[in-house]
Amino acid sequence: MYADRVVEVDRDGKLLWEWSSWEHLDPEVDVITPADLRDEWTHSNTIVPLPSGDFIISMRNLSTVARIDRKTGDFVWKITPPLLAQQHDPSLLDNGNVLLFNNGTQRRNIPLIFSNVIEVEPASSNVVWQYRDTSSMMSFFSSYISGVQRLPNGNTLICEGLTGRMFEVTPDREVVWEYTNPYFFETRVFGNTNAVFRARRYSAELFPRLK
Repeated sequence: MYADRVVEVDRDGKLLWEWSSWEHLDPEVDVITPADLRDEWTHSNTIVPLPSGDFIISMRNLSTVARIDRKTGDFVWKITPPLLAQQHDPSLLDNGNVLLFNNGTQRRNIPLIFSNVIEVEPASSNVVWQYRDTSSMMSFFSSYISGVQRLPNGNTLICEGLTGRMFEVTPDREVVWEYTNPYFFETRVFGNTNAVFRARRYSAELFPRLK
């Protein structure tokens, strides 16, 4: 069974630091989501280095996001099911909360499948803000990939990955901008698709030569 190993290397490829997930996970507690294959335990899809040296890891097959203490390798906190369901793209906000795209497949406590974007207080796992489609839960859904970004103006950029849809919502959840990728291509897993793995917005100030 495969599990993930996180490594840091310098520019010459020299190993500086490493963390092995199987040394810190408990198979009785950190259980694979029911419909996933049994040859892969964690399937980590995001690593977020933090200024302190710690890092945040998103383990899709465990529906778990966790902060790892760089010095000890232990979990500082873990956000787990039933709140999470095969999530992607967590980020640490300035207020200490975690923002992520909760894909919504294989939910433990709800039979319906739907995606939502949630801002979570990691110490308590309380959701302090979320976006989900209120007209029909199934109309906002991406079972794989996807991402989310909190913008400087307080709005949130959401990438609904499998539909190729990117849109921006206000704190009151009003959609103020959206774009759907018009370009389709063939893939082994998804077939003919316009999927977008992740989206980021960059300000013009980052590119002074283009002004």
